[in-house]
Amino acid sequence: MTEQRPEQAQLGHEEVGAGAVTQTEEHAAAADERQNSLWSDAWKALKRNPLFWIGSVLMVLFVTMALVPQLFARGADPRACSLTNSAEPPSAEHWFGFDQQGCDYLANVVYGARNSLAIGVVAVVVILVLGVVVGALAGYYGGITDSILARIADIFYALPLILGALVLLRSAFDRPGPIAVAVALAAFGWMTAMRLVRSQVIAVKSSDYVAAARAMGASGRRIMVRHILPNAVAPVLVYTTITIGVLIAAEATLTFLGVGLQRPAISWGLQINTGQNLLQSAPHLVLFPSAVLTLTVMAFVMMGDALRDALDPRQRS
Repeated sequence: MTEQRPEQAQLGHEEVGAGAVTQTEEHAAAADERQNSLWSDAWKALKRNPLFWIGSVLMVLFVTMALVPQLFARGADPRACSLTNSAEPPSAEHWFGFDQQGCDYLANVVYGARNSLAIGVVAVVVILVLGVVVGALAGYYGGITDSILARIADIFYALPLILGALVLLRSAFDRPGPIAVAVALAAFGWMTAMRLVRSQVIAVKSSDYVAAARAMGASGRRIMVRHILPNAVAPVLVYTTITIGVLIAAEATLTFLGVGLQRPAISWGLQINTGQNLLQSAPHLVLFPSAVLTLTVMAFVMMGDALRDALDPRQRS
């Protein structure tokens, strides 16, 4: 039998190691190429989808309204009120008329976009953080970790979003502000994001490039951040876009029920709540904030639907 020299053995190990590294890099490159192809094909599909453009225009309009309300309020101050104008109907000078306190209603509806959108965005950010972290841990480690985290999610699933947020706001806050409302909605809205991330992580972690990275000694955190999460983000992005609209509607519902934002805050839910008592004599007090709320929710839902269709390969066949 031919004796293998130490130099030859070392060279053989180095060649094996170099080959494994090359293989890992090839798998990672292939995964990145598939991911880039996915987003490239998705963008081509989005450009052909009228729902995407309608939703985009509406979303940009309402985000701009929230950030720079002075552009849309025609110079009116939402808190400059005169009872002599109480519940006056729309006119050429005041397009939305006046509310019960004699305040310019267009300015109030425009400034109401800020709180509503801020609550939706903050709540979605909290939902994403909770959903991604908990879902990634449950999907990657599995076993007892997955069982415990899944049971915790089931406990929160026992209470519907509106009911859970209502109970939390009523028991924990006297006069909840936008952050409190956003946290209450996020506390009972993160479970679907968690399950989406968990299912995607379970599917991706068995891929060849993940196995190659694990064989090379990559840490669990590096595998998660570098290889798994970037390939599991598509359904979460769709869910996030739709959920912003759902949360904006949920905030208006809580405020309408008297457990969300309180005066002197300006909110579409507060305006609808106040206007319901004058629905017959001054229907514009309910009509205008309801219409703007509906269009805002519809914009995010249409964006989410367009993203879902674009990112689903079955829709492009």
